[in-house]
Amino acid sequence: MSRRRAHIAMVGIPAVSHVLPSLEIIRELVARGHRVTYANDPAVADRIADTGAELVPCTSVLPVADNNWPDGPIAAANLFLDDAVQALPQLRAAYDHDPADLYLYDIGAYAARALAESQGRPLMQLSPTFVAWDGYEEEIAAHLRKLPGADVYRARFAHWLADCGATTTDVDAFSGPPARALALISRAMQPYADKVDTDSVTFVGPCFDARADADSWTRPADAENVLLISLGSAYTRQPEFYRKCVAAYGNLPGWHIVLQIGKYTNPHEIGDIPPNVEVHSWVPQRAILEQADAFVTHAGMGGCGEGLLAGVPMIAVPQGAEQFVNANRLVELGVARRIDTPDASAETLRAALNELVTDTEVARRSAQLRADARAEGGTLRAADLIENMLAIADGPAG
Repeated sequence: MSRRRAHIAMVGIPAVSHVLPSLEIIRELVARGHRVTYANDPAVADRIADTGAELVPCTSVLPVADNNWPDGPIAAANLFLDDAVQALPQLRAAYDHDPADLYLYDIGAYAARALAESQGRPLMQLSPTFVAWDGYEEEIAAHLRKLPGADVYRARFAHWLADCGATTTDVDAFSGPPARALALISRAMQPYADKVDTDSVTFVGPCFDARADADSWTRPADAENVLLISLGSAYTRQPEFYRKCVAAYGNLPGWHIVLQIGKYTNPHEIGDIPPNVEVHSWVPQRAILEQADAFVTHAGMGGCGEGLLAGVPMIAVPQGAEQFVNANRLVELGVARRIDTPDASAETLRAALNELVTDTEVARRSAQLRADARAEGGTLRAADLIENMLAIADGPAG
């Protein structure tokens, strides 16, 4: 444990899926008496303020607000590099005169590593998604380096590293696996988990606090079963899909349906809403899952983690990014059915739900994975490991 009240800095990006996974860790560190600053875009200021951390405004140029991400990986990589280049001067203005004792950073916040290395301060990555494994370089990274535009991107990255003050100036080493990371996902969701270097990476599992909004949703007294339908925060402009869900599950005997449609869809686009369906732009997902019997999800890593922690079977309808890999993994784990959006008819959706909730093996696997996820330690273990790193950085007592 740390022997003193330390200044811990978290550096993130404003994508909700990258902010939410570590918020409970930040809250816990504040509760333990540390001074925690959090550098991120003011767009997520309210979420950060709720933890008790001090916001350090650091504007981002990532297309988070309109979700207008490019399709290609090299184009996306260039966006993150652009963000790092413009973020670093902002971080220097805040932290060069007030350096942190330890920097925590999101996988997309390259500028944090450059800052910490230039100050000679310890650094720990908090990963909300997969981490690299032995073989990742050959299987994934080498392929990416052959894509059109990769050479120009790498040359830009190398030029920035040469001038930014980082001590790691090789592009692959800088953007590759960190020396120390906490993976905020269940080990069950990690590809090739047995090939991950556990000397540098610790799986602490999802760091959610189901108690935080436990009283914010009440299961109807007459609901025999509850189904939550949510495509997360970024992929919610799907009125046709929602109509199919209503056709599949509306008036289904014994089932109460909670449908989250996000801010991009108007409820009137869905049509007539049956009495067993409640429709919201946002819902307290964790609280509902703790009381739910099944979950239709886009298979974002956050949703997968919440589903596993709650021990509910899932219908995975992936929309983009790593969600297709996640959906396949849930199927491999024996707790889900995957239905791609073009195949999502009322009939396929209803059949998948019936198969999942009547399969005793699915119930057994869901319960086991729930126990495994909770045993990983979550928020408290993550905070302990961060304090351990502070103690190591302090060195032996004199």
